[in-house]
Amino acid sequence: MLNNTRMWFVGGVWFATLAAVIASSVAMDARLSTSAMLLALGLAPAIIMRFLAAGAPSPSVAQILHSAHAEDGR
Repeated sequence: MLNNTRMWFVGGVWFATLAAVIASSVAMDARLSTSAMLLALGLAPAIIMRFLAAGAPSPSVAQILHSAHAEDGR
């Protein structure tokens, strides 16, 4: 439960910060393309994390070491 609450909090802070950056760029009369680029750069990590979270879990260190076989039988 705590991890889910923390995830929502971090996501909310992330998007609030992104909204503040976009709003400040609009307030400084930046071009629309600049604001769109800032939005894309701000959303890219969230989208990548969403894709990674939907995939298979990462293998543990023990699983990685066990699957590696040396040529000399070690």
